[in-house]
Amino acid sequence: MHLDHPATPLSLPHRHTHSADALRPDGSRRALRVGLGGPVGSGKTATVAALCRTLRDRLSIAVVTNDIYTREDAEFLRREAVLPPERIAAVETGACPHTAIRDDISANLEAVEQLEEALHPLDLILVESGGDNLTATFSRGLVDTQVFVIDVASGDDIPRKGGPGITTADLLVINKTDLAPHVGADLGTMAADAEKQRGPLPVAFTSLATTDGIAPVADWLGECLASWRAGAAA
Repeated sequence: MHLDHPATPLSLPHRHTHSADALRPDGSRRALRVGLGGPVGSGKTATVAALCRTLRDRLSIAVVTNDIYTREDAEFLRREAVLPPERIAAVETGACPHTAIRDDISANLEAVEQLEEALHPLDLILVESGGDNLTATFSRGLVDTQVFVIDVASGDDIPRKGGPGITTADLLVINKTDLAPHVGADLGTMAADAEKQRGPLPVAFTSLATTDGIAPVADWLGECLASWRAGAAA
């Protein structure tokens, strides 16, 4: 795995099964770490970009992207100027994307910790997985909460197919709702199937082609961050 910036090697375990320490070495609360996963083309990078544009004026944000052999997603975010370049780091996984977010998280954890050290205090770090399948999940040693993004253009049967990404993510995002009439997708069916698969876990419908299309996800993240800060005060 490769980071796109000079790094001091860290001695990190190859497998993490427990949540990372919520406190920095100085005792202060670290940033909330949010993982975003989902299939290729579902709109993960566009979702990250929209969140950065919406939240950057009131929160201190950084982003880590994952691609197998390129830094394409990070370069897109930098070209779009969603954040200053130093707030965007890229990881080249060199293997299936889920490997770097679930099995051997050392490169991602190194990137996250270096951003936190360089930019402290941070409120939020978004970790975007490379495009993966419906089994993609994040190690809780890397992120505190996770979002899974699917889109209506891939078919309205995707929610009922299940898989850990859909059934266990803290938030399921069904993106590109503006395309539903053009691809014959039934949003009501998708909502019902998602509820059957997820029970009480929340679902957000988004259309990033509209001005406030990211609002449901941004609002949910705001609630997560408030709970995270409340934990620091408890």
